[in-house]
Amino acid sequence: MPQQNESNRNLWILGVKPDEGREHIISSYLEAGGYNCCLESPEHLASGRPLGIVLDISPFSDDGWGVLLRIKSDPAIRDIPVLPIFLSEKGKLGGVFPVAGFFTLPIDQHYLLERLAVLGLTEEAETWDLQALVVSRTGEELVSKVLESISYEVVKGYTGMEGLALIAIKPKYLAFCSLMMGDMSAFELQDKLRLIPYCRNTPLFVLLKSELKEMEKRAMSREIAHLVSKKQLSCEEFLRFLRRRE
Repeated sequence: MPQQNESNRNLWILGVKPDEGREHIISSYLEAGGYNCCLESPEHLASGRPLGIVLDISPFSDDGWGVLLRIKSDPAIRDIPVLPIFLSEKGKLGGVFPVAGFFTLPIDQHYLLERLAVLGLTEEAETWDLQALVVSRTGEELVSKVLESISYEVVKGYTGMEGLALIAIKPKYLAFCSLMMGDMSAFELQDKLRLIPYCRNTPLFVLLKSELKEMEKRAMSREIAHLVSKKQLSCEEFLRFLRRRE
């Protein structure tokens, strides 16, 4: 699929080097779902403003983790939705990680409130007794403070397993977690939440450090590698994570 600047309502594929051909399968899936898509460069995001981004974060990506951090650290483009995926060396789709969103640390409190309001996650907390889960080794006091300011009761877990135990005791309306916890990644936590029927649709927001070292990026890629399917996900399986457009 050639690089191109089309309508800003396209989905952009990032984290894939041009001329390798690794984008062909995922682009065919997107097109089957009714989406226009193109392979692009992060440098064009501010001017292009795509509908959303499909980002390869596999070990074979073109600095997928760096691209993710760059997007979510820049106020001009951080609102663009990002769907992280795992593409094999040959471009086969092995995994999709549809988290509700990403925020960089230290948290921008105003921006966090704004995004929760846009997503419709503030009004219910004022009416009902709702809990929010925060899973982090540090407790993330600023995140908790923002959630409490809009009437959420904040419950904290300091490991992924502790977070799962807390959510099993009582369903949580939404959850925040660090990208890497002591015992698992955010994506593994999300996979485990999907196995609990009443948690399957719980919005999970991931908290990113302001900087990721190369060894941390490699560690994250290895961490998610064991979560991906041994077989290629089909087009139909992939499109379950997106709204099909006619």
